Amino acid sequence: MFKGNIVALITPMDKKGNICLDSLKNIINYHINNKTNAIVSVGTTGESSTLTKKEHINLILSTVKISRNRIPIIAGTGANSTKEAILLTKKFENIGVSACLSVTPYYNKPSQEGLYQHFKKISENTSLPQILYNVPSRTGCDLLPKTIFRLSKFKNIIGIKEASGDLSRINKIKNLIHKKFLIISGDDSTALDCIQLGGNGVISVTSNIAAKEMSKLCSLALQKKFKKARKINKKLTKLHNILFLESNPIPIKWAANKIGLIKNNTLRLPMTQPSKKIKKIIIKELKKGKIEIIKKNKKYNIFKKK
Repeated sequence: MFKGNIVALITPMDKKGNICLDSLKNIINYHINNKTNAIVSVGTTGESSTLTKKEHINLILSTVKISRNRIPIIAGTGANSTKEAILLTKKFENIGVSACLSVTPYYNKPSQEGLYQHFKKISENTSLPQILYNVPSRTGCDLLPKTIFRLSKFKNIIGIKEASGDLSRINKIKNLIHKKFLIISGDDSTALDCIQLGGNGVISVTSNIAAKEMSKLCSLALQKKFKKARKINKKLTKLHNILFLESNPIPIKWAANKIGLIKNNTLRLPMTQPSKKIKKIIIKELKKGKIEIIKKNKKYNIFKKK
């Protein structure tokens, strides 16, 4: 259920900044049709930091409702307050959510013992499977392998999204944890390498606009067909990098709107639109990459013949 290509879903908004349910339905169906293995709803790519708590909860409930059990939904439930993370997690029990993704507490920079106690407390207060999320470049703290090992002993802590950027971490974690514990890449550009080292898949930003390609890449890699997987990865490598030329989700949301997946590319402050230079680079790569969704649908405006 939690292997392969898992999309870190963007949150579509209308021009006024409200959640756009029409676009949400469109992108969920897009992922189901293109064999995405699961959806992370309201993770950090979904702009969890600028949504109100009511919006956060309602958006995940809407995602579950629209998906109609056709694809597993992983709810983003991380917070820098342990109490808040527990309350948010408990909101999604028994409503169709398959698991939760819980990012390390940001800004307050807890110690390794603080991180252990934080996730331990969440685990003890829910029956929902928990996937840890380590992204030190954005949170200011790093969940180390020895702490992951301690947390892996809890039955409902089932894996980690590892986005430290250090591939050597994969072996370090694998040498400590039990075989069923999932190691999921949080970095599109090294996702294939992660799987080749024994990881289980990726929680992908690129998949928002290249779901079919990312799903096929992960499927091939998990079957150990690495030569074929690398051919796909080579086509996507530049796109992976371009989508992070400005802070995520600025480029990916603009690209998704440009090819017609979402109606608007609205972001909430302090996020702003990408620069003209970045827009030109993204358009050039989208055309060059010949991503499947772009090739098949003539309505996408940047590919219309003038």
